[in-house]
Amino acid sequence: MGELEDRVAIVRRFSRFYTRKIGVLHEGLLGSPLSLTEGRVVWELAQRETTTASELAAELGIDTGYLSRILGSFEKRGLIDRRPSERDGRQSIIALTEAGRTLYAAIDARSRDAVAAMLGALDGADQVRLVAALETAERLLGPSGQPAGPCYILRSHQPGDIGWIVHRHGVLYADEYGLDQIFEALVAQIAAGFIEKFDLARERCWIAERQGAIAGAVLLVKDSDEVAKLRLLYVEPAARGLGIGTRLVAECIRFARQARYRKITLWTNDVLVAARRIYQASGFRLVREEPHRSFGRDLVGQYWELPLPPPGAPPTEAAGHRVRSGKLPRAAV
Repeated sequence: MGELEDRVAIVRRFSRFYTRKIGVLHEGLLGSPLSLTEGRVVWELAQRETTTASELAAELGIDTGYLSRILGSFEKRGLIDRRPSERDGRQSIIALTEAGRTLYAAIDARSRDAVAAMLGALDGADQVRLVAALETAERLLGPSGQPAGPCYILRSHQPGDIGWIVHRHGVLYADEYGLDQIFEALVAQIAAGFIEKFDLARERCWIAERQGAIAGAVLLVKDSDEVAKLRLLYVEPAARGLGIGTRLVAECIRFARQARYRKITLWTNDVLVAARRIYQASGFRLVREEPHRSFGRDLVGQYWELPLPPPGAPPTEAAGHRVRSGKLPRAAV
């Protein structure tokens, strides 16, 4: 019994330490006018194009009456839009407004900066140890014995990362799809162009890192003032099934909205079944297909796009995907 009491005291002590460390006890979350619970509701809304109050309550595990009051306050402050669902008249479709997404972006940036500063005080080895310890705690305390969230981190690209992306595309696409070295050359051209013309305000590379190693990556590049292009999405075989691909695509969409793009386009091939499922689930529409002989194989190229409503436009429920005729500018990977 004495050992258990000692362990209880250690857990409670850490809880007090960590709540002070991340500022949970402050009046406003990360300098915002939101409470911790309100901030979590905003975070959940930002991860979805649209949702309902019942879905939010189930995800957050909070009382529906309490959530209703929070959403009412958000609506008065212009942070959310609500409208009747076309599928179920008893439900309302909820989405963040432009003001809500702006507030989310500010809180998200402050949170990331605070955690980055905390990790930056540690050397690389201690950072890996800390992240591994937190993953272990989440796994042990979670109801399913698995982490409730991603067991990886996302970061921006660093020297050497883009070369690694080219290397892994060459290896994986040869092993898994039989593509020849011309494909690797194409990836190298795309990667070189990204580095040479990188526009921090309008372009991004996200690296998923797991246990100190790269687990996946994606680029979002400027195609025009209104159109962004998603490129070079990939996930390492050992890291598949963790939701990394879906998260990387979601980050592209989130950033494209913040950068005021009106549309995201991409080009892929029919053999990339898992990637196509991610695009479709993320709201992309297949707009054209064409057979071609490239990279040593007969393939079917596919053009996908995701319209991004302008600020202030009402949210829409996901529509069915359809192919339409008409030419699109040639894209690649």
